[in-house]
Amino acid sequence: MIDRPRLSPAGRREKRSQAMRRYEKQLRQNMLAKPGLHSMIIVLDHLKAGFNVPKIFRSAESFGAQEIHLINIPPFDPAPAKGGFRKVPARFHASFADCYRELDGRGYRFFRLEPGCSNRLDQAVLPEKSVFVLGHEELGFSFDTHDFAMDCLTIRQFGETESLNVSIAASIVMYEYVCQHA
Repeated sequence: MIDRPRLSPAGRREKRSQAMRRYEKQLRQNMLAKPGLHSMIIVLDHLKAGFNVPKIFRSAESFGAQEIHLINIPPFDPAPAKGGFRKVPARFHASFADCYRELDGRGYRFFRLEPGCSNRLDQAVLPEKSVFVLGHEELGFSFDTHDFAMDCLTIRQFGETESLNVSIAASIVMYEYVCQHA
C-alpha cells in the first residue's frame, strides 16, 4: 500500500478549490456539448457528488448517451470523467418531478435500476427513447416510485452481493442499450 502523507487543512482547502475551478470551467464548456449518438438518457437522482458522477459522465460519453440529467447533485470534481463532463450535455433539476415532466413530454420511456426487480435488464426490450434512472448509493430514490410511470429493471448477478456500484450499473445499462440499438 502506498503511504501518502495526510494533507493539512490548508492543503485540503486548496485541493477542493482546484476541483471547483475545474468544475466551473467544464460546466461552461458543457453548455456547448452536443447530444450523443444514441437517444438514451441517464438520470442521476441525488447521487453523492464524489467519484461516481464523473465516472458516469465518462461512460456516457463512451457509449454515446444523448444527455445526463442531475437531480439535486452539488458540484463535483470532473477530473475522473476524463473529459466526459465537457462532452455530454448535462441538465440540472431541483426535483425528479421536474425532470420527469420534461422527458415524459419528449416521449421517453422510463426505467429505474433497482436490485430485486422481477424484470431483468438482459431480457428487456429497450425502446430507442429510453431513460435510465439511478438512485442514491445508500438511500435509493428521492421520490415515491409509485408516483411515476416507469418500469423497474435489475441487473442479473450471481454472487451474494445485493447491488453494484452505481457507476458500474450505469455502464452496464448503457452497454445493454447500445447492444440493442447500435
